[in-house]
Formats: sequence, structure tokens, C-alpha cells
Amino acid sequence: MTDLLTAGAADAPLDPAGPDPDLARVDRLEALLGDPDDAANPLGLHAVLAADERGELLPEGERALRDFGLGAEFVPAAYGGRFVRADRFALLMRSLFRRDCALGIGHGVTSFIAGLPVWADGSDTQRYRAAGLLLGGGRIVAAYTELDHGSDFSRVSLAARPAPGGGYLLDGGKQLVNNVGRAEAAVVFARTDERPGSRGHSHLLVDLDALPADRVDRTARYATSGVRGCLLGGVDFDACPVPADALLGTEGGAMETVLKVFQVTRSVLPGMVVGVGDTQLRAVLDFAGQRLLYGQPMHELPEVRSALTGAFLDLLICDALSVVGARSLHLLPAEASVRSAAVKYLVPRFLQDSSYRLGVLLGARSYLREGPYAVFQKAARDLPVVALAHASGAVCLSTIVPQLPRLAERAWQPALRGDASFQEAPRTLFRLHEPLPALDFGRLELTARGADSLAGHLPVLARELAEEARSRPELAELADLAGLFARELDELARRSVALPPRDRTPVAGRRAFLLAQRYALLLAAAACLGVWRAATPSDGFVADPLWAASALHRLAERLGLRRGPLPEPAVRQLFAELAERHETGRTLDLFRGRLARRAAPSHGVQGAI
Repeated sequence: MTDLLTAGAADAPLDPAGPDPDLARVDRLEALLGDPDDAANPLGLHAVLAADERGELLPEGERALRDFGLGAEFVPAAYGGRFVRADRFALLMRSLFRRDCALGIGHGVTSFIAGLPVWADGSDTQRYRAAGLLLGGGRIVAAYTELDHGSDFSRVSLAARPAPGGGYLLDGGKQLVNNVGRAEAAVVFARTDERPGSRGHSHLLVDLDALPADRVDRTARYATSGVRGCLLGGVDFDACPVPADALLGTEGGAMETVLKVFQVTRSVLPGMVVGVGDTQLRAVLDFAGQRLLYGQPMHELPEVRSALTGAFLDLLICDALSVVGARSLHLLPAEASVRSAAVKYLVPRFLQDSSYRLGVLLGARSYLREGPYAVFQKAARDLPVVALAHASGAVCLSTIVPQLPRLAERAWQPALRGDASFQEAPRTLFRLHEPLPALDFGRLELTARGADSLAGHLPVLARELAEEARSRPELAELADLAGLFARELDELARRSVALPPRDRTPVAGRRAFLLAQRYALLLAAAACLGVWRAATPSDGFVADPLWAASALHRLAERLGLRRGPLPEPAVRQLFAELAERHETGRTLDLFRGRLARRAAPSHGVQGAI
């Protein structure tokens, strides 16, 4: 099985060279969080829900994460930290999001996001300064958002004007900045040139504690329906002086940096949020095993079992796409602009859709903020906030739309024709445990320039599977589905090339945005096929064509390519896997990791299969 290591266990290493240190840290963090169902656990769900009701981050959680040294996970290894691999970082943070989305954002993601422009553009002095702050348990915030301008960073108005004698004077405000009231430093996105164009903004690394108290106000606080414990605040500057050495990179270069480093956040944040979907599905599994309908457990009803299995498949699809997106940052950084946008668009959408369908199964209990299933409604409130964080679905689609015709002409059509010019995605892109080269921010590009080895992988795999299915009947269904998606890519290419000029811009009409949505689903299919294809027998479930075929079946339904439910034998096998994981305390993603919980849930689906 593709299982994570467990603290103290004598499991064989995943790699002949020895245990994976990143996976070992995932295991240590999970052990630190402890059994979520233990009412006496200060980091358990009872404590998390109580903190949410108070509108605060779990204090014991913050202390435990500082002791764990979570800040080191946000710092590249070259500067003394532990950040090496984007995919493993997302997996580690997934454990935290599985327990408390607010804690994951409020004590984690904010500082990670803020550090990216520093690692990308900062001087060594600035990088070591930021690293020292994070390694010591401090906080850096990312000050981008202005409510008047939303996600349109080109229009933000906070200004950094030249100060007499050197440096800058900050004037204006930022809103919805997590932790700004208690952070030691901030990366501020400010206008440094009033002239129109893309060179009008700069990044400043600001020491918040060193600012004159009468020139800055950090007391504003915004209440939210989700992630209620996060300290979302605002900051206002009034001719506030900052030194010249606060400038990150070159003056006027911030917009290009933002467009590049946000590819990293768009790739890794969705992989973390998969943990929220895991928690919701687990809560409904508990309910479905305890609730009796028509004299039998609710999960015995075919429609209920199908819905639970569908949510399981959605998690697997989200994990496949997010892990491939994160690995792309290292292996195919030139393609990351479009791929990261697809990940950030599709994964939150799938998780929110799944949350709604699971809420239907849970019924009135899905709204309760108390009782054994209260964690479900907390997650349901948190998910929409996380989905909007950093980039909404519309923003992500607007990144994809202008690139569609070029992707079609330079990647999809050559791949469909079998041209030798098409560059296939390397198999290592899909191998969950394969080592990765260091993430090089300098290799990220503003656009993919027509390169798309992932979507182009669909017709390649379709041809291979069609040939193999002749001698391996168990692959017939998967081969049929792969061919279906290859034909859909052909149709998408035809439509993309035919888009009129206006529909090749971020202000395109609905037709172009619908094509971008379909493209994201095709990427998910390619990721699922690639992960399955690259798996070895030791990967257990991941190497089974059952999940890959079922995932493609579900994606085909989303595209309107195939109607009808998943065949009942497949549902039974997938539900058996799902129930076994829940009973034995395993994660519901591709990694099937061990959870820090009792051997079996206190109530739920034990003995259901």
C-alpha cells in the first residue's frame, strides 16, 4: 500500500535509501494533533469547535505548532528551513487542514504566501532576515487586498512615494489581511508609479514593529462566517516612513513577481484543503453507519452508498490533480501558469459541490453547531472562504482563457496527431514518492507559451491503453474512457482555435469560460490516468485500474459525455475500500496515510462490509 510512515512503527522504508524525512514529519505532525475524537485532547475536534465558537484560533494549537517548528516549513532549505518539495509541503499542511482549516490558514498559509516574493526577489540579507523571523516562530503577512479593488491588483491604490532623504512614505490601506494586527513583518504590494502599465507596483518588506505608532493603525478586524478564528484585519498607513532597503527586487517589478509566485500558491493550497473534504466525508460516514432507515444502516441504501462513494472519488480526483500540479512546479515550471490556475479553480469547486451533496445526506444535522457532527458545518462554512482565498475561480479561469488557442495549436493537436514534436509529460510527474529537483522561481513563466504535456498526455495514454486492452480485458473500461477523453480534447482544440479575438482575452464571453472549465476537467482526467499509470504494485490501491476508471467515469458525467451511475460492482468495491480506511484510521486520499485516532471510530461504518 502507499501508506505514510507511522511514528514508532517498524514499517519498511518507502525508498531503499531510507525513510522519507518529509513523510516522517507528516507523521509527527499527525501524532502531535492526536485523536480528533478524544474529548480530553486539547487539539481534538471538541477544542477546535469551542475555539471556533469563541471566534479565536485554538491557543493550544498555536503553541503546539510553534513547538513543532511549523515556521521552518515555509522557509527554503537553502536558508535554514525545511521547504524542499511543494507536494510534500501540501501533504503536511493537509493534516492540519483536516483538523482545523482556520488554524491551517491563521498559523500557516499566511506566512507561506508572504514569504514567496522574498524567496523569489529578495536579497540574501532580506531572505535571511525573513527566514530568521519564521524560524523563530514569528509571522510575516501578505498585504495585497483592498476591498475597493478585489482581485484586480493592477488598480490597488496604497502608494509608496519617495520620502525626503530616501526611502518611501506609505499612504493608504489594506483590508482582509490575515494576522496583520499581530505580525512582526509584512510584504506590502504598493503603487510606486502613477503612470499606467504593468510596472507601477513594487513589493516592500516592512518591519511592522519598527514603524512610528502615530503613522500606522493595525486595529481593524473583520468578522467572517467561515474560518471565524482567523484574525482578518486591516492596516492603514499615514505618510508612514519605511527605509529604502525595504524594496524587494526592482522598483516596478512586483506585478510580474505576483503572477509567477501565485502559481506556487495556486498549486499547493488546494492540496492542503483536500483535508477538509476528508473530515466532512468521515463525519457523514459516521452518521450513515449509525442512522437506521428501513431497518438497516443508512449506508446500506444503494443511493446513499453511491453518494458516499462519489465523494470518495472526488477526493481522489482532487488529490491527483493537486499533487501533479505541485510536482509540475519542480519538473515543468514553464507550464505552471495554466496548470496552477486549473488546480485552484477545480479542486475547491469539487470540494464545495461534495460538501453540498454530503450535507443532503446528513440532513438537518448539517446545520448544527453542536453535537457529534458539528465539525461538518464548520468545514462547510470554512470551505467557501478558502475557495476565494488568494484567487477566485473566475480569476483562475481568466488566466486560462487567453491561452486556450495556443495550447490547442502547439500541444493538443500535435499530441492528437502523434507528432514527434510533442513533448510527453515525464513519468516522474505522476510518481507520488519520486524525488524532485529544487523549486527554481526563476524558471516560472508568465504564460505556458502553448506547452501542455499534461493534457497532451491523454491521447498518448489512450493509444497505449487501446493496444494493451486487447490482451488485458480488465483494462477495457479504462481504455474506453481514455479514448472518450482524447476525443473530447480533440473537440476542445477545435473550439479553442475557432474562438474569435475578443474571446481570447480575460474579458471573454461565457463560451470561452465554459471551454476553460472543460479544459480543467480534462486535466483532472489526465492527472488520474497518469498517477495510475505510473504506480507500481507496491502502491496497492493507487495501482488498481478500478479507481482510475471510476474517477474518469465521474469526470465524464461532469462533462456530459457519459450518463448513468457508476456500475454497482465498482461502487461496492470502492465503498469497501472507503469503509476499511475509516475503520482502521486511514486518510481518504491517494496516500492512505495513518491517522492519530482510535483503531475504529466510536460510531459509524465498522462492520458495514
